[in-house]
Amino acid sequence: MKNPLQRVSDYGQSIWLDYIRRKFVQSGELKKLIDDGELKGLTSNPAIFEEAIAKSDDYNESILELTKQGKTPEEIFLSISVEDVRAAADLFKGVYENTNALDGYVSLEVSPTLAQDTEGTITEARSSWKLLDRKNVMIKVPGTKEGLPAIEQLISEGINVNVTLLFSLDRYRAVAEAYVAGIEKRLANGEAVDKVASVASFFLSRIDTMVDPLIEAVINDNPAKASAARKVLGKVAIASAQAAYQIYKDIFKSDRFKALEAKGAKPQRLLWASTSAKNPAFSDVIYVESLIGPETVNTVPVDTLNAYRDHGDPESRLDGTYEEAHWVLYQLEDVVEISLPEVTQKLEDEGIQKFIKPFDSLMKTIENKKGEVAV
Repeated sequence: MKNPLQRVSDYGQSIWLDYIRRKFVQSGELKKLIDDGELKGLTSNPAIFEEAIAKSDDYNESILELTKQGKTPEEIFLSISVEDVRAAADLFKGVYENTNALDGYVSLEVSPTLAQDTEGTITEARSSWKLLDRKNVMIKVPGTKEGLPAIEQLISEGINVNVTLLFSLDRYRAVAEAYVAGIEKRLANGEAVDKVASVASFFLSRIDTMVDPLIEAVINDNPAKASAARKVLGKVAIASAQAAYQIYKDIFKSDRFKALEAKGAKPQRLLWASTSAKNPAFSDVIYVESLIGPETVNTVPVDTLNAYRDHGDPESRLDGTYEEAHWVLYQLEDVVEISLPEVTQKLEDEGIQKFIKPFDSLMKTIENKKGEVAV
C-alpha cells in the first residue's frame, strides 16, 4: 500500500522538500525519502541554511578550514551551500534520469540583496551554475520586475531557473512569458532546449496571512459587507493559485508553446511554495490537499511532509476550479473592496526584506561560528 505522500505523484504532482542540512544529506535520511518514492526534489534558501548552521555542529569543520584559508562569511556560505546542494543533487540523479529531466532538482538561491539588480542576478546565477556543475540544479531568482529580464537571459543560456517570491497573477504571467521568450531565444541561437527546466514558485500561506486580517476587519466593522467577506475568509491564497493554474494552461497549452514543445521544450511548471498552514484554524495540510493537479510541484517543509504522509488524502483537485477561484477573487475585489494587487505588491516588498534579513543573520551566524571553532 502506498502512503498518501507516495500517491500524490499518481495525480501528476511532484513533492519537493523545502529543507537542507548536511547531516540530513549525509546520514541516508534524504536518500531513504527518495528511494521510498516520497520526494522528487529539494529547495533551499538562506533562512534554511542559517538555521542549519546556527543549530548544529555539522559545519564546524568546514568553517574552521575555510577560516584558516582567510575566507569571508559570504565565501564560507557559498562554499558550504554549493557542497550541500551538489551532494543532494547527486542523490537525486536517478530521479532526474528516470523522469527525463522533469524532476530530481535541487535549488540554490542567488543573494537576496540582488532581488532588484538584473545584471547582478545574471552574473551571480552564472557563477553559481558553473560552481555547482550539475545538470539537475536550479538557480533561484526572485520574480521581481528586475528579475524578468534575468529569467529570460538565463533560460536562453540553458541555466535552470526556479523563479521565487511570486504572489501576483500578473507577475506570474510575466514570468511565464519570460521563460517562453528565453526558450525561443535559445532555439533561435541553435541550442537544444530539451534539458532546460524551470519552475515558477507561487507563494501561498503568506497571502492568507496578510489578507485575512483585512477581511476580518471588514466582517467586524462593516455589517453591509460582512456576509460577503465571510465567504472569502481563508480562501484567497488557494483561489489565487487556482487562477494561476488557468494562466499556466493558457500559456503552456497554446499553439505558440506547442511549437516549442515539438522541439523538446518543457513547460515551466507551477510550484506551490509557502505551504505550511500559519493559521491554526486551517488543516495543517490545506495547501497540499487543495492544489493537487497535473504538471505541478509542491515544495513542503519537513513538518508538512510528515503531516501529509500521516493523514493526507490525495486526489486531483486543481482542474475545473477556475470559475470558483474567479468568484472568490471577484468577491474580494469588487464586493469586499480589498485590492489584491496592493496586497501582493506589499507581500513582494516585504518578501524581499524577509529574504535579506535571514541572509544578514546567516552572515552573523557564520562570523560567530568562525570565532567559536577557532578557539
